[in-house]
Amino acid sequence: MSSNRKISLPILGMSCATCAINVESMLKAQDGVAEASVSYAGNTVFVEYDPDKVSVAQLSESVKSIGYELLTEDVENEELERMEKVRFLKLRTRLIVSAIFTAPVFVMAMFFHHAFGSENLLMLILSVPVLAWCGQEFFVNAYRQAQHRKTNMDTLVALGTGITFIYSTFNAIFPGFMISRGLESHVYFESATMIITLILTGRFLEERAKTSASAAIRKLMSLQPDTLTVIRDGKELTIPARLIEVNDIVKVRPGEKVSVDGLVISGGSYVDESMLTGESFPVNKTPGSNVFAGTLNQDGVLNIQTLKTGKETYLSQIIRMVQEAQSGKPPVQKLVDRIASVFVPVVLLLALLTFVIWTIAGPEPKMTYAFLTMISVLIVACPCALGLATPTALIAGIGKAAESGILIRDVESLEAAGKTEVVVFDKTGTITEGKPVVSECEIFDKPNLANVRDLLYSIESQSDHPLANAVADYLKNTHAIKSQVEQFENMPGRGVKAVIDDRWYFAGSRRLMEENNIQILGEAEQFASKPGSEAGTLVWFSDNKKVLAVFAITDPARESAKRSVEELKKMGIEVSMLTGDNRQAASEVAAKAGITSFRAEMLPHEKISFIEELQRQGKIVAMVGDGINDSAALAKANIGIAMASGSDIAMESAGMTLMNSNLYNVVNAIRLSKLTVRTIRQNLFWAFFYNIIAIPIAAGALFPLSGFLLSPMIAGGAMAFSSVSVVTNSLRLRRVKLSEK
Repeated sequence: MSSNRKISLPILGMSCATCAINVESMLKAQDGVAEASVSYAGNTVFVEYDPDKVSVAQLSESVKSIGYELLTEDVENEELERMEKVRFLKLRTRLIVSAIFTAPVFVMAMFFHHAFGSENLLMLILSVPVLAWCGQEFFVNAYRQAQHRKTNMDTLVALGTGITFIYSTFNAIFPGFMISRGLESHVYFESATMIITLILTGRFLEERAKTSASAAIRKLMSLQPDTLTVIRDGKELTIPARLIEVNDIVKVRPGEKVSVDGLVISGGSYVDESMLTGESFPVNKTPGSNVFAGTLNQDGVLNIQTLKTGKETYLSQIIRMVQEAQSGKPPVQKLVDRIASVFVPVVLLLALLTFVIWTIAGPEPKMTYAFLTMISVLIVACPCALGLATPTALIAGIGKAAESGILIRDVESLEAAGKTEVVVFDKTGTITEGKPVVSECEIFDKPNLANVRDLLYSIESQSDHPLANAVADYLKNTHAIKSQVEQFENMPGRGVKAVIDDRWYFAGSRRLMEENNIQILGEAEQFASKPGSEAGTLVWFSDNKKVLAVFAITDPARESAKRSVEELKKMGIEVSMLTGDNRQAASEVAAKAGITSFRAEMLPHEKISFIEELQRQGKIVAMVGDGINDSAALAKANIGIAMASGSDIAMESAGMTLMNSNLYNVVNAIRLSKLTVRTIRQNLFWAFFYNIIAIPIAAGALFPLSGFLLSPMIAGGAMAFSSVSVVTNSLRLRRVKLSEK
């Protein structure tokens, strides 16, 4: 008996949330598929299946039958990017061509109707490329959906534009048919072409956002080097990373990325784990220390025994958690598409019913009235307003957010942000600046204060270690002067030493002091044990006898943190802080930001558990973070908000990204979300209200009472007005004033 297999596959061609639903239903209908989940935002399909009953190729064929392309696992990142780029450029070309041909059709219909006699035929000629080529995908997809008894927004667009075009073409070629019956032969080519152009515009903007966002996770997946150095039988060999095996000894030199999860068996170095842990300070690695793929070795050689490789590494597990957590659906668009799937057959039924009733009970000429009312129902019920209700509000809201430095990636996050009940902040790089600075120092050799500064500045300026840079930057501002440094030596994981004027000096960890038998004076011990010192990292400086100075290095809180937290609390929103740092550091930063609820020393999976616990309590949670360690929590939260200064995977995981360091934009994002969602609901209300009122009138409901009959031309105008009202309402979002605190 074989066990089920879980895989993630890219998919191309989805244009709405209903597409994702249809793909899911097709996959779930296949024998051997236990579960299928489609991420419309990520263009990804997650499938759990029995490989003995169904193959990936069969799954791909089933999806292809309804118009989508499910790619296999062996598609390289570069090939996938190429395919997406080709599709995007094709969409852009169709949009441009559609706009070029639509413009003269619209101008002639609005301003030069019956101006020179043959404008109807000219509009017909100009409309053909728009529907036959630019809008081809709508009709092809609608046909494929119909073959499987399914509908989506493409069905609505194809019906609305197709019926309008066919009716207009008939009147353009045979104008005498209507005229001989005492009616005008109106055409509505501008309606058909304008609908195609507007819908293409919305899809173009959506695809552009999705394409740029999805590239980040592939960039992370290629983080590991293509080759690495392995020690086998006492020899150093350079081999492809894919050939590495468990228990191999991997050699990682300064400046190289660690490519496996493993255990340091010899050597020592500081390793930058910020991309994984989110903490800004490099971690000292000595024999027995664990190291992880994707981290950066800084200043020493490490020999690592491989414990996990490839897709089994901690980094790969985080990527999988992100992908799985991303497979949610935008609730607003799901609702619209569900209604649309019912709306289409209802409109068809009403149009047919209208035709039958007028044929049986209408006045003469019965067939003419029956046909005109049927066309009026189909035209007036065109889904343009329904299709534009959500995207126009989103475009306006997203554009306004961008002006304030807030990039919004998906509808789900935008809708959920306005319902936020708890905001959870990461500490390092989010609440704090993410850059080490000297917060306090004490020089114990008071008579030689300036000289001690000069000596330490001279030594630390020789190092490129982040902690050394922080000390050097601080001393530079005290006007310290460089001296001639000799015999400079870097000691990985401990610090540096150097000779100045024939005397040895040491700068680094306490361990370095102890190894060189440096006397640690009582006042130095007192400084190191002061409350607050544990919140940062201590850099000790000495000559060859005693400690001369100690520097405390911390990561300061952002200026906008406290006022942002205060405003969130005023809005009735709970605020918490999570960090992998020690409790003392967390306590001090939380106090400065005005946060009373915090947890320290948390691993990535513990952050996820914290968010899940809040969600089990029924709370809507927003997570704000910047590192790879935050990425799974960002994806798991109802709303993920990433700092643009952080990692690519954090931004890929989040529905929103703050492009600057102003945390008050978290407040702005929540407020803008409420306004945008309210606008979407208003648009949807008017779009549906319009149809509820217009369809009965188009069917001739007022004719028995007043003799009024809605002509297709007026129906087309009413349809256009409904679209204009939706767009106008959405544009009001552009005038919203957000706080710039």
